[in-house]
Amino acid sequence: MKKLARLQKEVSAWRSLQTRLREARELSELDDDSIRADLETEIADLEKETDQRELKAMLAGDYDSGDALLSINAGAGGTDSQDWSAMLLRMYLRWAEDSGYKVDVLDQTAGEEAGIKSVTLAISGEYAYGYLKSEKGVHRLVRISPFDSNARRHTSFTQVEILPQVESDEEIELNMNDVKIESFRAGGAGGQNVQKNDTAIRVTHIPTGLVASCQNERSQTQNRENALRVLKARLLELKREQEEAEIAKLKGQLMKNEWGSQIRSYVLHPYQMVKDHRTEHEVGNAAGVLDGDLDGFIQAYLRMNVGKSTGAS
Repeated sequence: MKKLARLQKEVSAWRSLQTRLREARELSELDDDSIRADLETEIADLEKETDQRELKAMLAGDYDSGDALLSINAGAGGTDSQDWSAMLLRMYLRWAEDSGYKVDVLDQTAGEEAGIKSVTLAISGEYAYGYLKSEKGVHRLVRISPFDSNARRHTSFTQVEILPQVESDEEIELNMNDVKIESFRAGGAGGQNVQKNDTAIRVTHIPTGLVASCQNERSQTQNRENALRVLKARLLELKREQEEAEIAKLKGQLMKNEWGSQIRSYVLHPYQMVKDHRTEHEVGNAAGVLDGDLDGFIQAYLRMNVGKSTGAS
C-alpha cells in the first residue's frame, strides 16, 4: 500500500506538470504583453520542476525512494580526523535540513579533545537513500591543522557509510539466536547528560561480526530497537555487496576497495576546492559545500550512473 501510494503521488505530479506545460504553451500563443511577466515566471518554475523530476527519474533502485541510515567514522589522523568528522556531520545536517528531511541521531561518540569518533543518523523522507548513496566512501580533507602549534598542513580521512533502512522483516532474515545483546552506560558531556543506568545497547551479529550500537535514547528498549534497525541495514548491505561481488567475479571485474581510495577531496589550503574523484565534478566554494550545498555532487553522481544496474545502486 505504501508503494502504491507513492506511485499514485508520482503519477499525479507528472500529470499536473503536463497540464501546466499545455496551459503555458496556449498562453504563449496568445502573444499578449500583459501576461508576459507571469508567463516568464511560470516557465522558469516549470524548468526548475522539470529538472527536479528528471533527477528523480534516475532514482530507480530498489531502495532509492526510502529512508537512509548515515554513519560517519573518523579514520587515521587523531584529533584532526575527529574534528573533520564533526565538520561532515554538520554538512549533512545542513543538507538534510535544506532538503526537508527529518533527522534522528541514533548513536554518537565524542572525540577525546574535539569532534566525534563516530555518529549514526536516521534520515527520513522521500528518496533520502537515493540521493545520499552518492556519499558512501572515504572523504579527504586538506587544511592547516588548528590543532598543530606549528601550523602545518594536515590530511585527514573519514569514512561515510550510507545504508537503506529495512522496512519489513521480509527484506532481511535476522535470527535472534545469532545476536549478542549487551547493555552499557551511555557516555556524555558530563553532568545531567551522563546516564546513571545501563541504557545504551550494543548488538553483535555473531556469524558475521557486524556490530551496531545506540545510546541516544533514555529508554533501553528504544535503544535496542534502533540498534537492531542499524544491524538489519548492515546485514542487508552485506548481502547486496556479496551479490555484487559474485556478479563482478562472473564478469571478471575487480571490486574497488572504497576505504583505500577517497571518493572526494576537500581542500582548504593552499587554495579552496572540493572535487569528486568519480565524476570529476568540482567547485571552488568549499565553504558552501561544507554548509550543505551538495546537490551538484549528487546530481553528477546520479547522471554518471544512468543506465547502470538499478537493483543494487
